[in-house]
Amino acid sequence: MTGLRMSGRAPGASLRPFVTRLVAYREEYGTPLERDELPFPGSVLIFCIESAMEVDGVPYTSFTGGLTDRATATRISGPTEGVEVMLTPLGARRLLGVPMSELTNLTVPAEEVLGGWSRSVSARLAAEPSWAGRLTLVEELVGARLAEGPATRPEIAWAWGRLVRSGGRVAVAELAAELEWSHRHLVARFHDGIGLAPKAAARIIRFDRALGLVRAGRRPAKVAAECGFFDQAHLNREFRALAGAPPGRFVPIGLDRDRGPQASVAL
Repeated sequence: MTGLRMSGRAPGASLRPFVTRLVAYREEYGTPLERDELPFPGSVLIFCIESAMEVDGVPYTSFTGGLTDRATATRISGPTEGVEVMLTPLGARRLLGVPMSELTNLTVPAEEVLGGWSRSVSARLAAEPSWAGRLTLVEELVGARLAEGPATRPEIAWAWGRLVRSGGRVAVAELAAELEWSHRHLVARFHDGIGLAPKAAARIIRFDRALGLVRAGRRPAKVAAECGFFDQAHLNREFRALAGAPPGRFVPIGLDRDRGPQASVAL
């Protein structure tokens, strides 16, 4: 069977500050598939079990990276199978053990930052035949490594949560004032723990929320107002900068832009 098949689930409660979702997948197409992965407020760790994936023209098996503020081009040339761990920036910092600014806008082999642990996880996942078993196994292994990782600074965890809950709309000056930190100190701590300065991180959070609403069928003008853009022109500029296309490119198929979703079309 060609196409994408996947099975995903949220992690247990103890991992949710660090991991948002675990996905087992298999992709197979008759011809090479190219697509853009868009910026989102997190990082991925992928363990490929079969074949490799090209990221910005470079083939990888298992790989990871930091937050991005640009679209990432991927290409699948043959059947590929694996497990994806979707990490919050706090989880990536703790799991990978390096300042996140070193991985901003980068994709690197998982072994480069995780060493032999990455190879061991890949081998154990390959030996597990069921997707449910793979998800349980990767959750256990990632959870154990997170427990041994460097502690998350509570101030950064609080500031990141504040940004996320606000949809990226809280002012950086307000964050600094509430923490009783200087702007420079807040930026430095964000570069280490998150990978982007607070303003840039808020931009990605705001874009990700807007993208979700557009994909759900909300009109761009309403999305702009709801997500804190100056106007729809501002929303359009942000989509072109971060996704390479205007919001209309992401409107669901079958959506009448004047009348909304039609009852005969499954969105």
